[in-house]
Amino acid sequence: MNSKKYEIDMCNGSIMDKLILFALPLMLTSILQLMFNAVDIIVVGHYSGRQALAAVGSTTALINIFTNLFIGVSLGANVLAARYYAAKQEKEMSEAVHTSITLALVSGIIMAFVGVLASRFALEVMGTPSDVIGQSVTYMKIYFLGMPFFMLYNYGAAILRAVGDTRRPLIFLAFAGMANVGLDLLLVIVIPLDVAGVAIGTITSQFISCILVLRCLWKSESSYQLRFSRLCIRWKYLKRIFQVGIPAGIQSTVINFSNAMLQSSVNSFGSTAMAGYTAANNILSFLYAAVNAVTQACMSFTSQNYSVGKQKRMDRVFFDCIFLSSVAAVILGVGAYLFGSQILKIYTADPDVISCGVEILSITTVPYFLCGIMDLIPGALRGMGHSAVPMILSIIGTVGTRILWIYVFFPAHRSLHFLFISYPASWVFTIVMQAVCFYFVRKLCMRHLPAGQ
Repeated sequence: MNSKKYEIDMCNGSIMDKLILFALPLMLTSILQLMFNAVDIIVVGHYSGRQALAAVGSTTALINIFTNLFIGVSLGANVLAARYYAAKQEKEMSEAVHTSITLALVSGIIMAFVGVLASRFALEVMGTPSDVIGQSVTYMKIYFLGMPFFMLYNYGAAILRAVGDTRRPLIFLAFAGMANVGLDLLLVIVIPLDVAGVAIGTITSQFISCILVLRCLWKSESSYQLRFSRLCIRWKYLKRIFQVGIPAGIQSTVINFSNAMLQSSVNSFGSTAMAGYTAANNILSFLYAAVNAVTQACMSFTSQNYSVGKQKRMDRVFFDCIFLSSVAAVILGVGAYLFGSQILKIYTADPDVISCGVEILSITTVPYFLCGIMDLIPGALRGMGHSAVPMILSIIGTVGTRILWIYVFFPAHRSLHFLFISYPASWVFTIVMQAVCFYFVRKLCMRHLPAGQ
C-alpha cells in the first residue's frame, strides 16, 4: 500500500496550509465521532425518555476519568513516533510502533475489567439518582467491554497522525459511525433495548474502526508497518512514551475528575438538569473537537521540527495554531450561543431540559476560544518533550479553580448559570500560568535544540 500520498512533510515548505490539511480531517474525525455519539443521546432522548437520556449522560465524566489516562499516554506514542519518523530512524520507529500497539491492547483489557467491576460503585459515589442508576450501570458495563477496540484504534490513529496522515482515520470512522447509527436505530426503536442498545452499537463501531486502522498499519510499506508477530513491550520505548504520555494522561484524568465533581453538583438539581447538561455538554464537545484538532497538529508539527532543530519553524507553527484555534472556537462558540435552543431541540423535545441546556450554553460557548488556547500551550510543550510542568499547572489552574468554585462559591449561589462560570474562570487562570511556563521552557529547549537549519 502506498502510504506516502497520505503523509505530510511537516518540516519543509509552507506551514498554514499544511496545518489546515492536517487539522481539518482530524477535526472532522472528532466531530463525526461526536455526531455518532450524539445519535446515542438523540435516540434515547426521543424514544426512551428523560431518564434514559440522563442515564447515558451521567456516565460521560466517569468514562472519561477511566479512559483519559491511557488516551493521554497515546500522545506520548504520537510524539515519539513523530520524532523518529522526521529523523528517519526506521528501526526505532518500528519498535516504537509495536510497543505502542501492545500497550494499547494490554491497557484496553485492564480497563475493561476495571470498568465492569467498578461501574456501580463509582456511580453511587457520584450521587447518581436511584431512578437513573440502574440504566447508567448497564450502559457503562457494556461500554467498557469495548475498551480493547477503543484503545487499539486510538493508538493506531496516533501513529498515523505522527506521520501526518489524518485522512484515513476519518474514512475508517465514517464506516464505523454508520454502523453505529444503524445499530442504534435497530436496537432502540425496532428492538427496544434502550441504553443497552446504544451501548452495543457503540462497542460494535469501535470494533470496526479498530480492525480498519490495524489493517492500514499492517498493509503499510513504511517504517510504521505493523506485524502482529513482533508485538511486545520494549522498555526503552515504553519509558519514552510514558515521559510525555503519563503527565498528559494524568492531567486529562484529573481535569475529568473535576468534571465528575461538577456532574455531582448538576445531579443535585435532578434528572431534568442532568438531561440538559448531557445535551449541552455534547454541544460543547463539538467545540472541543475543533480546538483539540489544532492542538494535535501543533504537537505533531512541533515534535517533528524539534527533532531536526528548526526553531523558527516551531515558533511559526505555534502562533499559526493559536490563530487557527481561536478562529474556529469563536465561529462555533458564537453559533452555539445564538442557536443553542434550536440545536438542543435536536436532542429532546422537553422544554425544561432545553431550558437547563440553554442556561449552561449561555456562559460557556462564546469564551470557548480561551479553552483552545489553554489546550494549545501544553500541546506545544509536549511536542518539545516537556509534559510534567504543564500537567501540574493545568491541574492547579483548572481543577483547583473548579473545586474552589463548587465548594466555596456555588453553595451560596445555587444555579446552573453560576455553577458553569467556573469554566471560563478556570480557563483564564490556567492560561496565565501556562504562558509563563511556555516562555521559560521554550528558552530551555532552545539551548538543547538539535542542530538544524
